[in-house]
Amino acid sequence: MPTKHQTKGYEVMNTTNNPEENNNSEQNSVDRRKFLQLAASGAAALVGSNTTMNAQQAGPPSAGLAGNDAGALAPVRAGSDFMLDVMKSLGFDYVAANPGSSYRSLHESTINYGMNRNPELLTCLHEEAAVAMAHGYFKIEGKPMAVYAYGSVGLQHASMAVYSAFCDRVPVVLFVGNDTDAMKRVSRTDINHTAQDVAAIVRDFTKWDDAPASHGHFAESAVRAYKIAMTPPTLPVVLSVDKYLQELPLPEGAALRIPKLSPTLPPQGDLAAVKEIAKMLVNAEFPVLAVERAARTPAGLKYLVELAELLQAAVLDTIQRMNFPSRHPLNQVEGRGPDLSVVSEADVILALEHPLLWGVVHEGGEEGAPSRSRLKPGTKLISISSLDLFSRSNYQDFGRYQEVDMALAADAEETLPLLIEEVRRLITSERRRVFEARGAKLAAASRRRMEQNRVRATYGWDDSPISTARIAVELWSQIRNKDWSLVSRSDVLNGWPQRFWKFEKYYHHIGQSGSVAIGYSAPASVGAALANRKYGRLSINLQTDGDLMYLPGVLWTAAHHRIPMLTIMHNNRAYNTEVMQVQRIAGLHHRDIGRCRIGTAIDDPNIDYAKLAQSMGWYAEGPITDPKELGPAIRRALAVVEKGEPA
Repeated sequence: MPTKHQTKGYEVMNTTNNPEENNNSEQNSVDRRKFLQLAASGAAALVGSNTTMNAQQAGPPSAGLAGNDAGALAPVRAGSDFMLDVMKSLGFDYVAANPGSSYRSLHESTINYGMNRNPELLTCLHEEAAVAMAHGYFKIEGKPMAVYAYGSVGLQHASMAVYSAFCDRVPVVLFVGNDTDAMKRVSRTDINHTAQDVAAIVRDFTKWDDAPASHGHFAESAVRAYKIAMTPPTLPVVLSVDKYLQELPLPEGAALRIPKLSPTLPPQGDLAAVKEIAKMLVNAEFPVLAVERAARTPAGLKYLVELAELLQAAVLDTIQRMNFPSRHPLNQVEGRGPDLSVVSEADVILALEHPLLWGVVHEGGEEGAPSRSRLKPGTKLISISSLDLFSRSNYQDFGRYQEVDMALAADAEETLPLLIEEVRRLITSERRRVFEARGAKLAAASRRRMEQNRVRATYGWDDSPISTARIAVELWSQIRNKDWSLVSRSDVLNGWPQRFWKFEKYYHHIGQSGSVAIGYSAPASVGAALANRKYGRLSINLQTDGDLMYLPGVLWTAAHHRIPMLTIMHNNRAYNTEVMQVQRIAGLHHRDIGRCRIGTAIDDPNIDYAKLAQSMGWYAEGPITDPKELGPAIRRALAVVEKGEPA
């Protein structure tokens, strides 16, 4: 829970560098000495006495001030100091940012007034990386990371990662600096990097935004934003923070108050409806649980296992979250997703936080082709989802409309304990015997899939390039007895980790990107690895080549902040999904499929990812083409990671 923060005094530094403004020399020709004199006299005129804020008191200023031009100055209590106090009250451990002048005062308050602790500033080389790091961090830690963004240009850079978080139902709290007052926009930089309604850039794929007009307004809106973001369905929120409101000194005697955060309890399903659902599940001959983002927390994983085992029901897990153990005999997973063949046997399907139920119960239908229902006549469909409580119009990530027999607008994880209790109450000894027979059938199917996968994994075992199955098995043999966490996408390496690794704990994988977009995995992996660091877990990133090249600078961020993680590059030297898409169209058009690597290949020259990583401060080897060299290379890299460094 957030704790009260006692404010501290800070120093006004007498040296400033704002490269964006300095580059516009025709508009900003003040030389350094004159600027320092102006800054010193301006600060001296503004300083009266330390400002008190509702049970908070400033500490004494430090003795040493940098520079010789202006001399020692009394500390100024800036609006951004109070804003930081608000952030501290919300319990942010980190704030990720690429530097920008529109939030320069928040930046300075974070590192000097807040002493760069709770939140600690994470230096990112791109705003998209900052938001994607926050995305991955939440899926391990279960609490949001803050992000600072620089005006309109910074938020535009960040927008793709904001969209991924939106699609993945992940809360990120963005503080976007903005030059609201047109009378104060002097330089070309200020003018071009400002928007009247900056949050409009991402409003279609965020849950809420505001532009506070005062410090008190900021306090209320920040607490409100956090509360909204964390109420299911959890989603990103944005606060536009005026640049000069940040820098404005607080009036002497200002009585500013930080509201108490009162988290909203997730909505629970109606008890009468839950009882009806329990009756349908217990009386079903072949119930199926279709789950997407059902497990918000480790408790959700526990509840799903308990419900499935009570019913001996088949589980169709899309692995968008760590919903269900991968090797559990009731889990009907096949590599990159669920085995939907069991849908035709179902007489009751319970969908939990599933926006794409239409695709579960139908096959075909792509690009206007005819579709066919997988359901047998009379099958009942039930949905429990918080997604019914919130939707957007423009970005429609909720799939085709699927008719259901009962829909509960409620949080699935919060509703599961009620459902489990009712199911347990209704089970008789006779029904239990039916359940056991059903479970034995599902377990046998699970064993058959595993045997088939073992055979398939041998294909190309000693080939070069190295097979994805071999990479997954070689790595698993060395991490299986460690406390590990897969921090990249859960369906990587053609799904071989899902087939062979034992995903059992909530942090064993973090799901997928939400938007199915490129550029997510590398920064999200770093954010998740940061969250794992304090627990001493081994973070594993199975990284694809095209994805890394969107945001390679995140490698530097990991090294700079001493974030240990093991990355194995799956380097196929192409955007291979797009290769296959173009080949498919070429086939439809009766044309040469051999030319389909034009515009999709990542070669000529080949990228040396080992040298790239080394240049960013990582231990790296490769490229490795001989499968016999893979195991020893993994062993050497693990030794580096276990010393606290990235490899």
